[in-house]
Amino acid sequence: MAKISIIDLEVFYRVGVPDEERAKPQKLLLTIEMKSSFAKAAQSDSIADTVDYFAVSQKLLKFGDGRSWKLIEKLAADIAEMILSDFQPKKVTVEIKKFPIPQAQYVSVTLKKKRN
Repeated sequence: MAKISIIDLEVFYRVGVPDEERAKPQKLLLTIEMKSSFAKAAQSDSIADTVDYFAVSQKLLKFGDGRSWKLIEKLAADIAEMILSDFQPKKVTVEIKKFPIPQAQYVSVTLKKKRN
C-alpha cells in the first residue's frame, strides 16, 4: 500500500467552543494522508486510477463554507468521512493544527480511519 500526502493545507474554518471564537473563520493547517494501492495507476499513468490529491485539496478549501464546529475532533472526523466516501482511499489520516494558545506553536488532533 502506498500513500499520498497533502501537508499543511491552509484553510479557514469556523471552529471553537466559545461562540466568539466561531464568529469568524480562523486559519487551520490540514495534513491529510491517504493510503491506497497505486499498482493500477503506476501501469496506466491515469488520474482516474488513483486518488486525485488536487480534487481533495479543492474540496477541503471549501469544506468549511457555511459550516462551523465546536471541536477540532469533530471536524477531523467529518473530514475523514468525506475523504473516505468521496475519494475512496483504503485509509485516511487527518491532522488539524489550530493556533489558539499564543505560548504554543499550535494545538493539533490526529485521526486515522479506514474504509469499511
